[in-house]
Amino acid sequence: MSAEDLATQFVSHYYSTVDSGNWQGLASLYQPQSVLTFEGTKIEGGAQNIIQKWSSIGRLVHNIGAFRKDIQQTPGGSMILLVTGQLVVDSNPPLNFTQVFHLVPFGAGQFYIHNEMFRLSLA
Repeated sequence: MSAEDLATQFVSHYYSTVDSGNWQGLASLYQPQSVLTFEGTKIEGGAQNIIQKWSSIGRLVHNIGAFRKDIQQTPGGSMILLVTGQLVVDSNPPLNFTQVFHLVPFGAGQFYIHNEMFRLSLA
């Protein structure tokens, strides 16, 4: 599978799972060493801490079809994925955001989120 195909598949799965409100459906994408930086605040401790942070924000809805994404391969088979787009929180007006994922291989053809960074684009 090409890096671009992987990015498309990952983005579709990740954001459709978020939009469904099934936060626990993302647990398998994280490992104990996974880290989220959300608006400058570092969340460590793996899946449960990261999912707890995300689920505390409210109901999220993304316009996945309008996303822009860039992916680059890095040494060791890892990938850096940049996603920009819009999200709606609890039926409020849409907000622009940028999210970065560092995807690291483990197992046959599988990746986990080692690093994740999220920022609203308010300026």
